[in-house]
Amino acid sequence: MKRAYIIGFSLAACIILYLVEQVFAVDYITKTFVKLILFTLIPFIYSKLLKKCGAKDVLNFTGIDTSAFKLGLIFGALSFAVIVAAYFVLRGYIDLNGIALELQSKSKITPSNFIYAGLYITLGNSFLEEFFFRGFIFLNLYYQGYEKLAYIYSSVLFGVYHIAIFKTWFAPLLTGLALLGLITVGIIFDWLDTKTGSFVNSWIVHILADSAIIIIGMRMFGMI
Repeated sequence: MKRAYIIGFSLAACIILYLVEQVFAVDYITKTFVKLILFTLIPFIYSKLLKKCGAKDVLNFTGIDTSAFKLGLIFGALSFAVIVAAYFVLRGYIDLNGIALELQSKSKITPSNFIYAGLYITLGNSFLEEFFFRGFIFLNLYYQGYEKLAYIYSSVLFGVYHIAIFKTWFAPLLTGLALLGLITVGIIFDWLDTKTGSFVNSWIVHILADSAIIIIGMRMFGMI
């Protein structure tokens, strides 16, 4: 029952977000509000109805060895460097102007509000995604004894979920490579979080990786 709830409702949440992103094409604030509801309400109902405080447990940092977070900082710095390097290598294959136009027309993200959106993406959105994909999905499945399922399902769903964001940005080959990279990143994030029993390590990496993306976005909008 617990496993079925986690898989069924997390999959439904990602399908809804795909529809919101690609079919209804709502602005960024509306999309963020829908995600906030889904990514917090589903774990909350799980903890209440199934008497399993999975989401609350991973937010309880009492007794965690903070020295283990060094791994997050190391992998985060590495991710930052890899993303920036990949941008300079592949920028000739990426239509940055097209991406900027899509962000402005579909999500209503413009140079004037990009810095605020960037701050939310770096801190708020990264927290929400790590809470949901690692805290709610991975760690709950992992500590219930479904270790292989936890790794595979959480990382694949994490990768596919992001397709809704960038499916129109890149050529099919680059999209496939990005998906493969995201799944690999998801597995690494999962492994990092087994070291502390919380999603803090992966959140640290996520923050630093998103910071690199925001810097690239600022360059895309001509802000730097």
